[in-house]
Amino acid sequence: MVSDDSDAQDGETAALALKILVAGGFGVGKTTLVGAVSEIRPLRTEELLSEAGQLVDDTDGVDQKVTTTVAMDFGRITIRSGLSLYLFGTPGQDRFWFLWDELSQGALGAVVLADTRRLEDCFPAVDYFEHRHIPFVVAVNCFSGARTYGAQDVSRALDLDQGTPVVLCDARDRDSGKEVLIRLVEYAGRMHTARLLDSVG
Repeated sequence: MVSDDSDAQDGETAALALKILVAGGFGVGKTTLVGAVSEIRPLRTEELLSEAGQLVDDTDGVDQKVTTTVAMDFGRITIRSGLSLYLFGTPGQDRFWFLWDELSQGALGAVVLADTRRLEDCFPAVDYFEHRHIPFVVAVNCFSGARTYGAQDVSRALDLDQGTPVVLCDARDRDSGKEVLIRLVEYAGRMHTARLLDSVG
């Protein structure tokens, strides 16, 4: 959304706000990333994991996790003067995927967080955005103790379309998260421009 010119009479430039999704598997660091980069206190919808949820939630590899996002996370970050990103973190479990269609409406693009210890957990997010032609980058959250893989290795393992960016990051670090978001905005901008040119060509 763009603010009206009449709102910029005090010498302020018109502000552009872009919607970004942060997706990925259960326990991969989506809530952490949104919280790390957000300049406002993030909205979180976390609840304690329950015994009933143990029957449907796969906690392999995240045994220490005690909470889960049941709707979304929300944060905001200003990339530069006049450009802000609204971040919507999606829930990771299968049973909450019905929310993804609502959250993805109007999104510029998405960050798919990946954990190389459980790389298969991000396949559903990759498939979702590929089938809906929503630009995305894969951000490998470099957990301590996890084996390090290069971007090309991850790209091949996920069978990504050529040109889909893969970046290494630390979801806990604000600067690292901001670099991921900048990379996404640049990539999504190129993709949208190319589609626009194709449509008028």
